[in-house]
Amino acid sequence: MSHEKFKSCIEACYKCASACDHCATACLQEPDPEKMAECIRTDLDCADICRLAAAAMARGSDYAEKICRLCADICESCGETCAQHEHDHCQECARACKACAEECRKMAA
Repeated sequence: MSHEKFKSCIEACYKCASACDHCATACLQEPDPEKMAECIRTDLDCADICRLAAAAMARGSDYAEKICRLCADICESCGETCAQHEHDHCQECARACKACAEECRKMAA
């Protein structure tokens, strides 16, 4: 059962996707959303790859390890982008991205 074997990674992916969705939406509410454009873009990409990685693991896809490696790279990039901003939602997202990247690297090792 793939979904049980990768449970912690799947959960980290879904948590990260949720944090990225929240961050992107919250960035749009900031006083100058144009300054948050890169953060929003990386949030959207990260949320998408996290959901794909979780689904691939849940169904035991032959590509799950490759997808998780890519997911880890995108999570790291998103986390670095979010960490540059002081907003709580960005800092929370950065933490979720870091945790997801670590779980995906372990899964793909």
